[in-house]
Amino acid sequence: MGNETSQNDRIVMEARKITKIFPGTRALQEVDFSVYGGKINVLVGENGAGKSTLMKILAGIEQPTSGEIYLYNGSVTPSRVSFANTRDAARKGIGIVHQELNLFSDLTVSENIFMNKEIKRYKSLYIHHEQQNEKSKEILHKLGQDIDPNTLIRNLRLGQQQIVEIAKTMVDEPKILIMDEPTSSLSVQEVEVLFSVIQELKEEGVGIIYISHRMEEIKRIGDYITILRDSRLVETCSMNEICMNDIVRKMVGRDPQKFFSGQTHTAGEEVLSVKHMTLPRFGGGFTLDKVSFSVRKGEILGIYGLMGAGRTELLESMMGVVEKAEGEVWLEGKSLHGMQPKDRIAHGLVLIPEERQREGLFLNLAVDQNLTMACMHRYAKALKIHEKKERELVLQMIREMRIKVASPQISINALSGGNQQKVVIGKCLLTQPKVLLMDEPTRGIDVGAKSEVFEIMNTMANNKFGIVFVSSELEEILSMSDRIIVLSKGKITGEFLRSEATEEVLRRASEIGHGITAATKTTEVEKAYGN
Repeated sequence: MGNETSQNDRIVMEARKITKIFPGTRALQEVDFSVYGGKINVLVGENGAGKSTLMKILAGIEQPTSGEIYLYNGSVTPSRVSFANTRDAARKGIGIVHQELNLFSDLTVSENIFMNKEIKRYKSLYIHHEQQNEKSKEILHKLGQDIDPNTLIRNLRLGQQQIVEIAKTMVDEPKILIMDEPTSSLSVQEVEVLFSVIQELKEEGVGIIYISHRMEEIKRIGDYITILRDSRLVETCSMNEICMNDIVRKMVGRDPQKFFSGQTHTAGEEVLSVKHMTLPRFGGGFTLDKVSFSVRKGEILGIYGLMGAGRTELLESMMGVVEKAEGEVWLEGKSLHGMQPKDRIAHGLVLIPEERQREGLFLNLAVDQNLTMACMHRYAKALKIHEKKERELVLQMIREMRIKVASPQISINALSGGNQQKVVIGKCLLTQPKVLLMDEPTRGIDVGAKSEVFEIMNTMANNKFGIVFVSSELEEILSMSDRIIVLSKGKITGEFLRSEATEEVLRRASEIGHGITAATKTTEVEKAYGN
């Protein structure tokens, strides 16, 4: 798809010497960035490098402290522009798809797509819902999705919600489309649909600004690449002119071979047992169908499966979040049956959710308040806060998690995605858990931050925590897990030790509907695929 460049490629937007200063930090320092029409313009860098700030400036969300933005609009001579807000940027042909979903869960798909862009009738007194539904169908069809426009957003899978987020931008028919981690919540099939849509947009001359931490994606579809590090421009070139290792090295300034630091851990006695976990699916069937497994102290159990396999639902059912779930959860020989999530946390079971901003953080609070919110019993007594002890706990966790923060009192929104994720992990560790459930803990963070999360996981396993680790990335599962189970359509279809697992056998187990164990995997997998 990507990697096609020529001397005739036309620039449609230029950002020149963009600088952005926030109180206490310089987010961008004289960064130049060019966007080519009909091309994938990849922007990469570690969390905190300045990518999101640059994109917010180009989309009208933030104003630059200094620097200039130019649009060509088919002319040889560019016009200097500024964007008062996102609507102003949209009117000038700039659209943005955010990584974090910005949807109204209790409104319909079409109502979300046309939010603040409603089609009116009867002298603009009423919304023309029928016309909005028809237009939504057209946009969704172009995106390869057969989603009913009248469906409530909360009834859609996360991947479908991401498609709706993309559909919102298509109403304005943008000439330049910013896509910030658009595949982070999509299944393999949905990613292919998105890439087909991107190809169509390229052929129509749309310039795509594409941000992703998935190296294989950017190499596959990118035409041009710009690399930021520590708020500065490091490199900009054609994708054909740079190799993958050089991209990573320029991003983080370290050897990319050291990022996946999986270790073999010495497992102890059983700490967690899940028996016959079952969750009915709305409309019939089962999201989880009698799932049973165990975890030992010091063991990292990886859970792999395709989108819709039931991975997140399994962790949420174990935490008691899903009311209709049935089954048994035993922690150190004690049944957690009937306990509320807060009681399960008190007994030593804690969940690091996939959606950190929506489910793991209080975005209106500071870093220290986020860290200690779930463990108030450790520093509060008789309705009084022991401020010195609270401060000690916060500083200790910031050191242990290596959270890059100027002050514990700074807003959580000021942190990069990787540091926000370390705050979520730190908050969970302060509850003094025995078992951590980690749902996509590296989603949306760069390779450097991922390596730090993996180091934290290894340390926790060495300290005899039990860890259940869900990831969509096969490389992560294979590197970090001592043992791996595979889910497919709500059932366990494979179980493997680290030494037995390969990408091929995990993929195959995730695609078939009958059980495969370490003892039978060779014959059953080969039989299923006719090899």
